[in-house]
Amino acid sequence: MSDPWFREGLRFQCRRCGACCTGEPGYVYLRRGEAGAIAAFAGQGVKEFRARYTRKDHGRTSLGEESDGRCVFFEEGECRIYPVRPVQCRTFPFWRWNIASRENWETVAGECPGLGKGKLFSLEEIRSLLAKKIG
Repeated sequence: MSDPWFREGLRFQCRRCGACCTGEPGYVYLRRGEAGAIAAFAGQGVKEFRARYTRKDHGRTSLGEESDGRCVFFEEGECRIYPVRPVQCRTFPFWRWNIASRENWETVAGECPGLGKGKLFSLEEIRSLLAKKIG
């Protein structure tokens, strides 16, 4: 990614619409410490939180989903854990597939009303977000 198509940066402002929290089934993988932070925010013990709100997938822990595909924490049009949401959620839409090409970015923009609006994220900021996602 020495000279990516988005070298001038990309605009994004989360509209908190839930488009990325609903719809097709998917996975929101938790990193070390995130289950504890979410459990504390929700006023629960980690063991209770894990049993009630997570699932295992290929040895990794993911937030659960409702039968309609929405995240278990997306209710009545909002994320109940927004201040402590996982890194995977915090780094959206700056995921490798989404920024791999302008075409991919435009596909995601068709689903997310915040793409192309709001803050201009510099190339350096985007690379930092990518590092958080993987790291």
